[in-house]
Amino acid sequence: MYDLLIENARIVDGTGAPAYPGSLAVKDGRIVALGAVHNREAREVIDAAGQVLAPGFVDPHTHYDAQIAWDSLLTPSAEHGVTTAVMGNCGVGVAPVRPTMHDFLMGDLVNVEGIPQDVMQAGIDWQWGHFGQYMDAMDRRGLGINVAAMVAMTPLRHYAMGEASLGRAADAHEIATMTAAFAGAMEAGAFGYSTTREGVHVGYQGKPVACRNASPDEHRALCGVLRQAGRGNVELTLKLGGVVSGEEHDFLELLVRESTRPVTWLAVVNAAEQPRSYEERMAAVADLTAWDMAVPQTTCRPLRFQLNLANPYILGVFPTWQPVMRLSREQKLARYADPAFRQAFRDDLKNIPAFGKDIWSRFYVLDGISDQARGLAKGGQSLRQLADAQRCDPMDLLVEIAVEDQLRTTFDMVALNYDAADTIPLVRDDRLLIGLSDAGAHLDMLCDAGYSTHLLQRWVRETGALTLEQGVQKLTSIPARFFGIDRGVLALGKAADLVIFDPATVACGDKEWAHDLPGGGRRFVTRSTGIRATIVGGDVLFENGAYRQGPRKGRMLRSYDA
Repeated sequence: MYDLLIENARIVDGTGAPAYPGSLAVKDGRIVALGAVHNREAREVIDAAGQVLAPGFVDPHTHYDAQIAWDSLLTPSAEHGVTTAVMGNCGVGVAPVRPTMHDFLMGDLVNVEGIPQDVMQAGIDWQWGHFGQYMDAMDRRGLGINVAAMVAMTPLRHYAMGEASLGRAADAHEIATMTAAFAGAMEAGAFGYSTTREGVHVGYQGKPVACRNASPDEHRALCGVLRQAGRGNVELTLKLGGVVSGEEHDFLELLVRESTRPVTWLAVVNAAEQPRSYEERMAAVADLTAWDMAVPQTTCRPLRFQLNLANPYILGVFPTWQPVMRLSREQKLARYADPAFRQAFRDDLKNIPAFGKDIWSRFYVLDGISDQARGLAKGGQSLRQLADAQRCDPMDLLVEIAVEDQLRTTFDMVALNYDAADTIPLVRDDRLLIGLSDAGAHLDMLCDAGYSTHLLQRWVRETGALTLEQGVQKLTSIPARFFGIDRGVLALGKAADLVIFDPATVACGDKEWAHDLPGGGRRFVTRSTGIRATIVGGDVLFENGAYRQGPRKGRMLRSYDA
């Protein structure tokens, strides 16, 4: 008798092969029959009624490192068909850690990933030191979906150097400590390591995250661990826009050469209103771009951010705003009052058109405390429209609204990927890895955990930019193969991580507030439609809009047998 039988499905196997009608049977968490299944005896039978049966989606870029400590379901990813998440990206995380460094790691996550300090203090019990202990602790809690964990370099440096990691490169003894800790993590099944060189990534005490201080020798040592292991990846964040510089190219080459492992780097996106601008960025690393060398990541979602001027994170891509991130609230208020600061940002917008020619037409007041802010939010007009009506400059208006509200006004900015002409070249480009969901991070600004359902809705059904088979492949076997995860295809003997969805209705909803963080904090989430069931290890986890009760089959995957 089978544990699960799915009948009357439209099978899309994740390889890019044409869809075909058939059934699938599961026993002991594995696919044991596929296509024509003659035995109908099963503990549970699902009639797919012609809906698509595909491998569970693999999200290559999440930040669930903290959330996993209090939310074993890793919501809302499973609601969008995700059954495996890669976490530990951008050089920040929560392991390895010494007891004296808890505040450092939380401070990094507050500033880089927008996870509130009080939430982490209430939700993380720190029952680990070494990375392997962290993985074991998460496994014991029982997970909804599978997790492939990378070792973030900033906690690794904190672990080896203490507070000195914030200000200098490591010495030989510290490199040896770091290397031993990383080698131990790889022996425990980690999937590689991550780092960042993005200037906006400032962490504890407003200082650059510690991995930005790392020397080439530190990276050579970590890459040597990967080379010796013969498995694992490197994830690297470069600056968001513009041409990859010669220095960035050389660093990327170092990682590829020294590790002999695939490296994925962030990010490749089109500048707004410039549908081929990303090609210049790609050309700068053409000699390194291959699936066994360096693979850029892109996003298929509109990059839409909520922000306030107390934490203007996304504006940090502009030079004028980068020093602001390190200022106190009072210092920010003084800086915003300075006409020279406002003019400097106007100049940035002219010289660095990262978000298009007229960002103010896609900048809105979303909410606030003052009567003025609330009134403007209800009106639904852009800052461009409001400024034109008041015969003033939008930058002046932005600052005046925020300052009058003591920086409590929430603004909404649609930054990139809002235009199909800009985004279709990215989702079609087979040199790129689709990801960048940032699931688990930027809780007060966005929730792109539903990138998978958005891709199926927007780029498969609505625009036809991808076929159904291409869309599923980009969500499954492509990221799974890149990270060495034994998932992503439907075949006999494979793990039964599956998703059933209706291609005619699958979609990602708009973000909404959920008050479900430790201590009652709130975050943005997105809900899906059209996901019939998400199945992990042969057990239905999420079905028809609700999670099932009972044991969880997700686990911390190990790179040596994933």
